[in-house]
Amino acid sequence: MYKTIQETASWLKQRMTTSPTTAIVLGTGLGQLASEITDTYEFPYTDIPNFPVSTVEGHAGKLIFGKLGGVDILAMQGRFHFYEGYNMKEVTFPVRVMYELGIKTLFVSNAAGGMNPEFKIGDLMIITDHINLFPEHPLRGKNFPTGPRFPDMHETYDHALIAQADEIARERGIRVMHGVYVGVQGPTFETPAEYRMYHIMGGDAIGMSTVPEVIVAHHCGIRTFGVSVITDLGGFDVPVEVSHEEVQEAANKAQPLMTEIMREMIKRA
Repeated sequence: MYKTIQETASWLKQRMTTSPTTAIVLGTGLGQLASEITDTYEFPYTDIPNFPVSTVEGHAGKLIFGKLGGVDILAMQGRFHFYEGYNMKEVTFPVRVMYELGIKTLFVSNAAGGMNPEFKIGDLMIITDHINLFPEHPLRGKNFPTGPRFPDMHETYDHALIAQADEIARERGIRVMHGVYVGVQGPTFETPAEYRMYHIMGGDAIGMSTVPEVIVAHHCGIRTFGVSVITDLGGFDVPVEVSHEEVQEAANKAQPLMTEIMREMIKRA
C-alpha cells in the first residue's frame, strides 16, 4: 500500500505547477467552496492512478489545485466513506498522498446532525475532539513509517488553529459553536434513541466521515482543523425527519460563512 501511495504522489508531482502545504477536504454540500479558489488546475479522481472514486450525490470527485486567500492550496472536492464499501485504507488514501505531496495543515469539513440543544440548523461547529465509533480503525495493520505505532491523540484538533478560527469569527460577527464530533459508519441517519445515546456519551454532532481522515493526518504529523455544518437536529422531544437533500440545502446556506473563516485562516497561516 505504501508503494502505491508513493506511485500516486509521484504521478501528481509530475503534473503539479504549485507546491501547496495546506489542503481542504470539502464534504457534503460544501463543494461550492471550490468556486472561491483561483488560478486553478484540477484532476478528476478517475484520472488519478490508484485513486478511489466518490459515489455520493453532492461530491464532485476531483482534486483542485489553486489559490485561496492568495495562498497555494490543494482541495479535495468529494471524499470517500466507509459506508460506500471502501475499507479504511481506501478512505484515507488521499490523506496519505497529501502527506507525500508536502501537506502540513489539513482543513476538514462535513455536514453533521446536531445533538446539542444549544445548536441551530445552519450553525458552524468547530470540532474540538471526536469519538471514533467506526468498526474498523484506519491505522489497523502494518504501521506506516509516517508516524508511531501508538500515536497520542490528546490534541488531534490543533488548539492554535481553533483559537485563530474563534478570533476570526468574533471579528466577522459569525456565530460558531464548539463541540465533539461522533464518527459512525452510516449510511442510515440516527434513530431518536441513538441520538440521545451519542449525546449522553459526550457527542455534540454526529456524521459519517472526518474521523478516519483526521486520525491518519494526525499520524502523519499534519496539523488539523475541523468544522461541521449542523444540517439537522436529533434526540430532542419532537422527532425531526431528515433527508440527504435537506442536509445539502442547509450546508449550502452555511457554506459562505465557513468559506469566510477558512479563507482568512489560510491567509494568516
